[in-house]
Amino acid sequence: MILRYAKWVSICIRFSLIGVAAFQIHLTSSWASPLTNSSTSSTETEYNSSQATSWLKKIDTHWGGRFKVIGSVSDADSDTIFAPVETGTFYDGSADFRLINETFFSDWGYFETHYEAIFAGGDTRRNREKLRSFFTNFPEQPLFLGAPLNDDTRLMDLTWSIHKDDKKIFFHRFDRLFFELLPDWGSLRIGRQAITLGNGLIFNPMDLFNPFAPTEIDRDYKVGDDMINAHIAYPNVGDLQLLYVIRRDADDDRVKKSTTSLAAKFRFSIGTTEFDVMGSKHYDDWVAGVGSTGYLGDAAWRLDATWTFLDDPSSESPNSYLSLVANMDYTWIWWSKNFYGFIEYFFNGLGENDYPNALFNRDITERLQRGELFVLGKNYLSGTLQVELHPLFNVFFTAINNTKDPSGILQPRATWDITQNLQMTVGANIFYGDKSSEFGGFIIPGMDIRSRAPDIAYLWLIYYF
Repeated sequence: MILRYAKWVSICIRFSLIGVAAFQIHLTSSWASPLTNSSTSSTETEYNSSQATSWLKKIDTHWGGRFKVIGSVSDADSDTIFAPVETGTFYDGSADFRLINETFFSDWGYFETHYEAIFAGGDTRRNREKLRSFFTNFPEQPLFLGAPLNDDTRLMDLTWSIHKDDKKIFFHRFDRLFFELLPDWGSLRIGRQAITLGNGLIFNPMDLFNPFAPTEIDRDYKVGDDMINAHIAYPNVGDLQLLYVIRRDADDDRVKKSTTSLAAKFRFSIGTTEFDVMGSKHYDDWVAGVGSTGYLGDAAWRLDATWTFLDDPSSESPNSYLSLVANMDYTWIWWSKNFYGFIEYFFNGLGENDYPNALFNRDITERLQRGELFVLGKNYLSGTLQVELHPLFNVFFTAINNTKDPSGILQPRATWDITQNLQMTVGANIFYGDKSSEFGGFIIPGMDIRSRAPDIAYLWLIYYF
């Protein structure tokens, strides 16, 4: 039943997108036809022209986007993962062009597309490819955070490679492609889009669909998924969100019950405190979640918890597990400067203290590959401090710490708004911890390789238009 429904939805999505384009063409031709049809009376011509002009005035199209270039330098020495292939200084670069179109049809709906063209290359990619050629069972995802940027499992394949070799890659894709209806009861969005669930600031266990990696600094855009997303408003009560995420199995390219996700989340308020209640069938597992946000004096607090019931747990996993995140943030003034800071605790009930053994846990590695989980351990304490030295110049410091080792990642950075549309960021990712710790590096089973990633310094420029 679900498979038939998924295929029907896929057809509907495609016909909806084609229909929007045809509708725009129809309006244009309707406006133009009175000029070319000589047999039409002048009165009818004026009426048709006025009607077409009236429809066209209800369509509002906006264009925008950004262009981002990044340069980075890595220090890969003998205690990093790249020791078997090459050590020294790695130089890398990338560029990301995003073109955004929003077409509004009066107040009843709109169509949005995000086109991306991405180039990336350098020494790091070249040496990753060398590692894979030397070690066929090289576990990429536990060592490089985040899901691969491709459409192997998405319903619509909207990513096309232009050039790819061992040192560089150049491809383009649609990261957003959806149509949204705006009825009186709420909204209905169909197509490729991005959503965020939950209240985590660094870790976000309730955000099951393409969450940001904890180390991600640029959070302007999440990677989109193909889904149906409905919001239903209940005045004076709350709002209900319903999701259906459609995916294909990467092995046989078919939509399956075991690859889709269904979710419902209800939000309501009591006084100044908001509450979320979520239920989801995510792949083969059931996930229940609760969350809350509120205020303690001038500080804001957030708390999310999810309980995942595994359909077929591996021998290393429990039948179910808890994930929890709690944070609090606050703003204040010192020395006539604006300060902002937050502290966050994350508990990963699926994690293990034996990191090499965790790489044999199928439930962990599946979530690492899907981009849902980014760490192997259980307890993490993180935080960020921001100082506004000037309205156009801000300094940040983020620390992500595994409390068991301890080990972690330090992320100092500074952002300068050069002009209204041009921003520069310079920063670094510094890994610390003893050998055999999670971030300090442990020996990967079956290989004489430590898992520690190289420290990296980067500079990027973003131009918004």
